[in-house]
Amino acid sequence: MSACSDDDPKLWQAFQQGDSAALGILAERYYRSLRKYGLKFIQEVAVVEDCIQDVFLELGQDPYKLNVNGSLKYYLMKALRNNIFLHLRYRQRFQNPSPDWELSLPDDFNAEALLIEKERISDISAQLDLVLESLPKREREALYLRYYENLSVAEIAGIMDVNRQSVSNFLQKALSKIRAKWVTAMMLILNLF
Repeated sequence: MSACSDDDPKLWQAFQQGDSAALGILAERYYRSLRKYGLKFIQEVAVVEDCIQDVFLELGQDPYKLNVNGSLKYYLMKALRNNIFLHLRYRQRFQNPSPDWELSLPDDFNAEALLIEKERISDISAQLDLVLESLPKREREALYLRYYENLSVAEIAGIMDVNRQSVSNFLQKALSKIRAKWVTAMMLILNLF
């Protein structure tokens, strides 16, 4: 099923009129996309899933909180981003790692199998990852929202709490850097230097 649908406003309206199944359909529709986006901020699946659940619980408590004239996906992504940042701020402020944590490797750790698996990754894919990782976080986030989630510049600006021109600048700078670094990386891989 598509991560975005033209019937979102109808489903939202049905939910506001008491059809709780409509919210379930919307949650199902956007869960994978929200989970993938959330994992860009924090690599703990359980935390991301809790934050997604909190978004839908908040909506369920006050169905009139959101007037969906635009994109429901936009609202959900912005709400998830805010929930994750709140969680990270809370954890940074109030939680300290326990000194009793186990830091040793598991008994079934196999270094050879790990090395073999890493060798299977193609050089081109690895180089592209390096290029993307070298980008500043804001540029990476803007690229992800634009090209993976197909959001408009205006929606990205709202999610990232910046103006449209800043989003355009993030995207332009990121694409220029990717082009420049990608050509260099491919030349090295193909031994053309």
